[in-house]
Amino acid sequence: MKKILLSFFLLYFIGNYTAAQVLKADLPAAAHVDGKRLARIDGLIQQYIDSGWINGATAIVARNGKIIYHKGIGYNDIVKKTALQKDAIMRIASQTKAITSVAVMMLYEEGKFLLDEPVSRYIPEFKNPVVLDTFNEADTTYTTVPAKSEITIRQLLTHTSGLHYAQIGNKTFNAIYGKSGIVAGIGVGKLRLGDVIKKLGGLPLAHQPGEKFTYGLNTDVLGYLVEVVSGMSLAGFFQKKIFEPLGMKDTYFYLPESKKGRLATLYGDDETKHIKKSASFNINGTVYADYPGSDGTYYSGGGGLSSTAYDYAIFMQMLLNGGVYNGQRILSKNTVRMITSNQIGDIGFSRGNVFGLGFEVVTAKGSSYSPLPEGTFSWGGMFSSSYWIDPKEKIVAQLFLNIYPFSHGNIHDKFKVLVYQALND
Repeated sequence: MKKILLSFFLLYFIGNYTAAQVLKADLPAAAHVDGKRLARIDGLIQQYIDSGWINGATAIVARNGKIIYHKGIGYNDIVKKTALQKDAIMRIASQTKAITSVAVMMLYEEGKFLLDEPVSRYIPEFKNPVVLDTFNEADTTYTTVPAKSEITIRQLLTHTSGLHYAQIGNKTFNAIYGKSGIVAGIGVGKLRLGDVIKKLGGLPLAHQPGEKFTYGLNTDVLGYLVEVVSGMSLAGFFQKKIFEPLGMKDTYFYLPESKKGRLATLYGDDETKHIKKSASFNINGTVYADYPGSDGTYYSGGGGLSSTAYDYAIFMQMLLNGGVYNGQRILSKNTVRMITSNQIGDIGFSRGNVFGLGFEVVTAKGSSYSPLPEGTFSWGGMFSSSYWIDPKEKIVAQLFLNIYPFSHGNIHDKFKVLVYQALND
């Protein structure tokens, strides 16, 4: 009995100690990781640099609350041979979705709404949705049929609402959204989130709500929901409720003047699939490379933030800790459990995995395709970034590139392999 009680108190102490501490560097061996094998990551990144496929990368790996790998490798400017620093500020694009989803769940915990309520209760423009029936490509006219149900907040969190993406969606919805001034939200300057989302509410859905998974502007709608319910701008909510409590000091929609010099240079592929510096890039419309160095008023909950490897690792560690970090509780452990549970039932998803509330979640079947164990949750960003949170092995990890378009994305899967092959317990 004494041994059982001792084990219980030891586990309790360790769990609370981890939640109270901040991420700090330690030797890989302190986290039961083979340092020599972990150093293979350096060679992987250098191989891609030497091949002319990337200019450089920042990467971070933490296990058991200890940072065991955190580096900037390669160049911020390949012509000037300026080193890429590990604290470079990167455009994280759709990694913003995780933070917006957490913001929504924070308001859920405050009793502001339930997940299966229609979003039209808070954004009336989404009342009486319609679904696309026919589309005339010649003049972009279309017909619709009434939706069988309203869009719920849960469907927005799981990308099952029927909303599509602007600019990076399919040809039909690029045309429909473009005609109405709907944008993906990166580099759009002085537009206002509410103005765009209200217009989106009157446009057709790609399918009936809840019918299937369609990656779309769901999280931008959720960002506006946060604004409506909280009475704060999305940027203000993030700063006050998430970034400041957690100590995330380098995450912004638009960079302050003092930090613009740390913004990573943007690269893209040329016609030979080798890197070139990008003054701008085109996704059915121009997005300028100085974003987020320019000023703006559009806070895209689906893709607008920039951050560093360390800052984003703080956010991930909070989730790994069950919603708490450095003694600051952001979410309850049961809300984190909901976030990481299958929310889409039998709707098809990538390699047998499922989708939770804002994250892809690895299933037993999905774990057969990669080293990521069942229960790991993750996503990535358009500028070639990836992250994951592994509750079983107590790992958070992140690989940042700042490249779009990019033809050599298999580096992210190889990075995962090299993290797990280094575990030695």
